[in-house]
Formats: sequence, structure tokens, C-alpha cells
Amino acid sequence: MVLAHGYLGSVKSDQQPRLRSVVSYVQRGGRMTVGQQRAWEELWPELGREVSELAPGPIDFAEWFGRSAPVLLEIGSGMGETTAQLAAAEPEVNYVAVEVYEAGLGQLMLRTERLALDNLRLLHGDAVLLLTEHVAPDSLSGVRIFFPDPWPKKRHHKRRLIQPEFIRLLSSRIAPGGILHLATDWEHYAEQMLAVCAAESTLRNRFPDWAPRPGWRPITKFEQRANEEGRVSRDLIFERLPVKSGSRH
Repeated sequence: MVLAHGYLGSVKSDQQPRLRSVVSYVQRGGRMTVGQQRAWEELWPELGREVSELAPGPIDFAEWFGRSAPVLLEIGSGMGETTAQLAAAEPEVNYVAVEVYEAGLGQLMLRTERLALDNLRLLHGDAVLLLTEHVAPDSLSGVRIFFPDPWPKKRHHKRRLIQPEFIRLLSSRIAPGGILHLATDWEHYAEQMLAVCAAESTLRNRFPDWAPRPGWRPITKFEQRANEEGRVSRDLIFERLPVKSGSRH
């Protein structure tokens, strides 16, 4: 779950006109359990990195994982149940999760340890800064954003993560043929997601509108609660189009 949204001001000049200078996320508090704290102390040095402390330039994912493999980015991993299950189901993929919630990352590290996953790495911090400064263009095999904060009040819609400028940036980091997969249980947000992604010229919807719910995507407790409350979950699956000759990122 993505906990907060917006756009960071400290971005490269070529992105500055498009990304608004507002707070990039709202850090939500909450104490960590003893196990989560242990994960930060013992597992984080191997599994994770702080986005704000990354060296300048794109991350060398092959070096970090110790192998060359497709890189899939999940934005907003929440407590990590879905993330760990999907990483375990796709051992051939280098799976990267970025999240701001420290307790959630701690829990995901515990899941990673329990499942003995060696194809999952974690990043703590802002996804916009990560994509702008530390992910090379055309380098990701896919991006997943499942159930981002819907900011249901109208006056808060501007805080939603899925906005034209963010999708433009995100698409530029996905390799041609790569996939952007979104899911939400808020109807209005789903419609906004569909409109924003459909308007991005570098993306193509693989379906007329909503994608069938993939059987491989685990049902989270939030999705189960939405189902019980009568909210229908909707998936969107867009494909990155080939790069046109002479295009710039």
C-alpha cells in the first residue's frame, strides 16, 4: 500500500517543470515490533538502502542483486505480504520494493528471511526521487502499484500518486514492452488512473478498459475489506510502447 503521495521538489532540471514542488509523502507513525526492529538492525544492511543516501546516478541493480535479470519495481509495499508472495513466485525476477513505512519494511524483511528470498531488495524513501535520480530510462521490466492511498476527499485528490506528470516519468523508466500494473478499490480513483494512463502516449492499454483480475495477485486484507464493503477492485495493465527514433526522456 502506498502511504502517501505528491511530488518532490529536488529533481533534475528536465523534470522540474512537470513535477510539482509539494511534500512527496506523509510519513505515518507507529511503533515497530521487536521482530521488525531486529530486522532493521540485522537484515537491512544486506537487503535495503535509503533513497536519500544513494550515490548519484542510476542504481546498478545487477551489482546489487549479484546477477543480471529483469528488474520489477513495486511502489508501496505496505506490510509486504503481497510483495513477498510475488517475489517468491517469480525467482527469475530481481524484485525491488520502495516504501516509506518503516514498520512495513521491517515486516517485509522478516517475510524475506522466513521465505529465504534472494531476489528481493528494499528501498526506504520517496519513489519520485528514486525514479528521477536513480533509475535509468528504459531499464525496468515492469512496475506495480497496488492499492495506493485513494485520498477520497475531493480537496485531497491532488495528493494522489497517479497524476499525468508522474505517469510520464514512470513510463520513461519502463523498457519497451514492459508492463505498468495498477490496482485500486476506489471507483473514482480507478477512473482517474484509466484516464491518466490512456492519455500517456508512450503507454498502451492491453485491454479495452479494466483488466481481468489476475489470479496470481494475492488478495490483501485491505482488498478483502473492500469486497466486504461492496467496493469492487479494478486492475489496469498498460504496456510501454517502443521508443520512437529521436525521442528524449
